[in-house]
This record gives sequence, structure tokens and C-alpha cells, in this order.
Amino acid sequence: MARRIELSAPVGVRWEPDDPVGVGALVLGGSSGRVDEQRARLLAEQGVLAESIQWFGGPEQHDGPWEIPLETFAARAESLAAECDRVLLVGLSFGAEAALATASLTQAPVDGVAAFAPSDVVWAGVTGDGRQTSHWTLDGAPVPFVRFVHWEPPTDPPAYRDLYARSRAAAPEDVAAASLPVERIPDVVLVAGDDDQVWPAREQAEEIVLRRARHGRATSLVADPQAGHRAVLPGEDVVEAGQRMCRGGTADADRRLGSAAWPALLDLVGSRA
Repeated sequence: MARRIELSAPVGVRWEPDDPVGVGALVLGGSSGRVDEQRARLLAEQGVLAESIQWFGGPEQHDGPWEIPLETFAARAESLAAECDRVLLVGLSFGAEAALATASLTQAPVDGVAAFAPSDVVWAGVTGDGRQTSHWTLDGAPVPFVRFVHWEPPTDPPAYRDLYARSRAAAPEDVAAASLPVERIPDVVLVAGDDDQVWPAREQAEEIVLRRARHGRATSLVADPQAGHRAVLPGEDVVEAGQRMCRGGTADADRRLGSAAWPALLDLVGSRA
């Protein structure tokens, strides 16, 4: 069991376990901007002190995922570190990018990252007036990012995978500058569906694996050829939040990927005997 506590600055929720295992986790949702309460609660049931925060669209925050200070996440990691022996970041999509960026670019006390539908680079965020800028800032400056090329969606609802692939191919120098130094992160678990239609998560995950391998770092990659953007962990409900888009996968494959990822996540937490 776990006790639920509402957070206010930033808005979010904390789940405090009855039997803590000395691990804290910050859970970050993606482009929907939602607080990922389900995943935080699941981790708390495993003894993890788990938080999830709203990182855009809240009080005194930007209205979209652009120029978000990485210090927002680093501060929560530092707060968890004051109460726990180990701190993990668990993110989905843009939240996975945030987790990997925070763990690799800041001095936050992060021991491991679980990245669902991850990215190996920082991508552009688009403001309300159409300006492209970085998803993140550090010390007040935008983190180098990959810009989007001009693109019109060929499907309805749109599948953005092709946009990301084209943008990456068009700017190899920007990709190099925006690549995250993921080798700095002690432990990484990656979860990706090959049929992800939001962005090429499996290919981006493979880039993370290769970069870490070049630096002697092992990485756990859990994938499924038929799964889409959102893996569903055991005990989670399917989430429908976020903008209208094609996410790929099937209900069965997304749950299968989540079931395969769960043991790897427990290993990262350290709660499996």
C-alpha cells in the first residue's frame, strides 16, 4: 500500500510506500502534459517513493513543451535524494527525453533512467506562434536541438514518425550537437515498440545502446515488433490523453511490451530477488 500526497510547486502527486526500499523515482509523462499518477502508484506499491509532476501547462509554466528548464527535474531528483539511497527517472516520450537529458546534462543525483519510447537527441519544441526552439534549457540557455523540416502529414490522424526521420536525415550536424551524452548515466532501461508511429523510438533506442556501448556501458533494451508508442505496464489502464495522432501498435502488443518491460523496471528499482 501507499499514501497519496498532492504536490503544488510544481503541481503533481507523491506516493509514499508503507515499506520503502530506499529508492525514489520521478515519473514524467509525455506531450499530453499530464501527471502520470498510475505509473507512480505502481512503483510505490513496489516500495518506491514515487512522484510525478506536471512540467508544462501549469502555474508559471510554458503552455507547451518548449524551453522547459532541466532544473525543474533536477530539483525534484535532489529532493528525492535527500530521502532515498538511490534516485531513478522514469519517463515516456518527451518525458523520456527529459529524463535522459536531466540525467546526462545536469548534476542531478540520478542513479538510473527508465525511458519508454526514448530519444537519443533533443528535439525542437514549437511555440504557439510557430517558432522552433529547444525542448529544454540549462542555466537559462536553450539546449542544442534538432529542427523540424517542412512537412505535411499524409495521414489523418497524423503519424509523425516520418517527420522525425526526415528532420534527422536533413541535419546530421544538428543531430551530432543535440545527441545526449547518455554514457554519463549509470543504469539505463529502454522500452520501445517497433511500430511506434509518433517517432522512431526503436531506432532512437538503438542509438542510445550503441553510444553507451562505445563507452563500455551496458544497456537493457526491451522491444516488441508490433507495439506502438505507449507500453502498458501490468496494472495500468490504457491512457487516452494527448493530442489526436496515430500512435501505432495494438492493444495486445502494447500490453505485451509493458509486461516484458516490468521485470527490467523492477531490476532497475532493485525490488526483485
